[in-house]
Amino acid sequence: MSSTTTRTEKLDLRLTAAAKQALQAAAAASRRSVSEFVLDSALSRAEETLASRRHFGLDAEKWEAFQAALDAAPRDLPRIRELFAQPGVLEDDNRQ
Repeated sequence: MSSTTTRTEKLDLRLTAAAKQALQAAAAASRRSVSEFVLDSALSRAEETLASRRHFGLDAEKWEAFQAALDAAPRDLPRIRELFAQPGVLEDDNRQ
């Protein structure tokens, strides 16, 4: 996070006294404020969590199966075909 970014949002947090003491001690050990320590720690964890949902690795066999599934013709789904053939709720039935 850029140090020139203006912080305009607030996040309230309820925690135990022991948790607060641990955060204060960790912040002091890293020579940062508790707010900076918690924000940096939370953002790092958020990036890790989101990255694991954006990127995934496959071995060669699974990659080939994935590519085959992407390249395969779409399955015929009659109920979906029927649904798309009907006018939408915001469409006029007489238009065409």
